[in-house]
Amino acid sequence: MLFPHRADAGERLAAALRHLEGERPVVLGLPRGGVPVAFRVARALGAPLDVIVVRKLGVPHHKELGFGAIGEGGVRVISEDILRMSRLGPREVAEVEHAEEAELARRARAFRGDRPRVPLDGRTVVVVDDGIATGATAAAACQVVRAQGAAHVVLAVPVAAPDSLARLRDAADELVCLSAPPSFRAVGEWYEDFAQTSDEEVVTLLARAAAASRSATATPVEVDAGGLTLAGDLALPVGAAGVVMFAHGSGSGRRSPRNRSVAAELNRAGLGTLLFDLLTPAEEGDRANVFDIGTLAARLTEATVWLRRRAPVPVGYFGASTGAAAALWAASGAGADIGAVVSRGGRPDLAAGHLGGVRAPTLLVVGGEDTTVLDLNRRAREELRCENRMEIVRGATHLFEEPGALDEVSRLARDWFVRHLLP
Repeated sequence: MLFPHRADAGERLAAALRHLEGERPVVLGLPRGGVPVAFRVARALGAPLDVIVVRKLGVPHHKELGFGAIGEGGVRVISEDILRMSRLGPREVAEVEHAEEAELARRARAFRGDRPRVPLDGRTVVVVDDGIATGATAAAACQVVRAQGAAHVVLAVPVAAPDSLARLRDAADELVCLSAPPSFRAVGEWYEDFAQTSDEEVVTLLARAAAASRSATATPVEVDAGGLTLAGDLALPVGAAGVVMFAHGSGSGRRSPRNRSVAAELNRAGLGTLLFDLLTPAEEGDRANVFDIGTLAARLTEATVWLRRRAPVPVGYFGASTGAAAALWAASGAGADIGAVVSRGGRPDLAAGHLGGVRAPTLLVVGGEDTTVLDLNRRAREELRCENRMEIVRGATHLFEEPGALDEVSRLARDWFVRHLLP
């Protein structure tokens, strides 16, 4: 398996770690190359991201042989067997530890700054690197993480040497590796782009992850849609690199509990959200307005112009039911420049004639028991000329009221927008 770059490897690795989502894991990247991979894993799992800074304690004059490792918080892991074999005295051990402690503190400050270390007590912890050659650092990291209080340690890498992988089986409670090629010689051979990761990139990714983990508070706003004022709620996490606008369906508005649930998941992934009423209170009384897709699409387009003045970042559309038709219609406009569209139980048939003009990557999410809408979405895919995919949530009906159904919608939408909106 050849990876284009570390970000792609992280996304693939995240897919293999989906089973951990319900365990509220902490993701730790080994600096430097492991952090870009870990960043994608943490974002996909909605987990906090941190670095795991460890220093191997090498035998003097034989540095490749480690007699232990140290980590933050005063963690010290020592192999008494190697100490005896190396005949190291207490003074020599202390000198090595003192030198490595200084370097450990320097690197931790450089990467994390003033932010505190993410606590690991009782947590499932995923240790991530971009690959494993000898496995010495990965093994030390797992030992340190366990000593810091982790209840369950998972070691996850895109690629590793088969013999090293075999030696690491006992280092972690769970080992996830996407590829262990028999012809392995070096980690970099399995990446098309294996440019060195800089300290600056590590610092930036950690800062972005920390900002995204802080929950975004929605602020009431008045959205200007071509001179018409519409009530809305705008949530912008610190450092948000994209915003998703919600087009509600069947007359529902910004207070829709289903769309608010999806919005919260997007906020946790570092995306901003705008939920607003496409109809005024007076218009909501006339049922025909719910199906006036042309007007709804025009308002969505005008509201997008308003949003871009406040947040000049990529914009995506999340549409539900008839709102999905409005989102697709608006995304088909000349110069729409929409980054991605997600349709939940959508009625794309109401945007017929406009589907061929959609250029934004489009995800259609439909309940497996919503048979009529399922057929409409299958037909719509034949008209779409953009990148598109359909995901069927098994056992779900039109409103996704079944246990776990809406959570699945949220995860699918999050992954689609993260992939297409965030840099």
